[in-house]
Amino acid sequence: MDAEDEFLKLLEGVSDPEKKRKIIGGTFIDIFDREAKKIGGAKFLAQGTLYPDVIESVSFDGGPSVTIKSHHNVGGLPERMNLELVEPLRELFKDEVRALGQELGLHKDFVERHPFPGPGLAIRCPGQITKDRLDILREADAVYLDQIRKHGLYNEIWQAFAVLLPVQTVGVMGDGRTYEYVLALRAVTSTDGMTADYYPYSHEFLGETATRIINECRGVNRVVYDVTSKPPGTIEWE
Repeated sequence: MDAEDEFLKLLEGVSDPEKKRKIIGGTFIDIFDREAKKIGGAKFLAQGTLYPDVIESVSFDGGPSVTIKSHHNVGGLPERMNLELVEPLRELFKDEVRALGQELGLHKDFVERHPFPGPGLAIRCPGQITKDRLDILREADAVYLDQIRKHGLYNEIWQAFAVLLPVQTVGVMGDGRTYEYVLALRAVTSTDGMTADYYPYSHEFLGETATRIINECRGVNRVVYDVTSKPPGTIEWE
């Protein structure tokens, strides 16, 4: 179900990360409910909620842990949905889920795939969300992941993605002046997603990747690499 326009309209002018997450989570539920009613007979909503999602959103056992980020797949569903929530992975970490996938014989492309956030690219676009910024980010992210695969690094990295910053800088292309966005690259190694270290790319890889992104992706004229571990930073930027 393509609901891009619906999400973009509701996110217009919103830059606060928690507000973004709440809007996206609520809209997701509304759209899911609407589509389920069209199909008819839906009784269950299955979600791939993992234990780190629960820990970051709310204490699993009612303890004093602080909400770091709201995850829209944590906290149950509105009663009006009349659907039973099924979360078979809720108490597992990512490495345990991957072991389970291997045991079940799932294709390695599914088992080894990098995590992708529930709120999507909205939390990889700090600041206000626009269709144009999201399109630029998609193009740049595709080039970045292509570089990682070409260099045989995909399975060495826990998660890799690009972040389009709400910052523009002056650059030069040919004989002309540019004033375009800064793109940040993120790549981390981890076991369970609770802690993470930045991946130590070579300078050659970073230089080659930055050149490709700037040459192939409109709207970007500067690329930086995030060397923050978790903690103190989270893996995603928002």
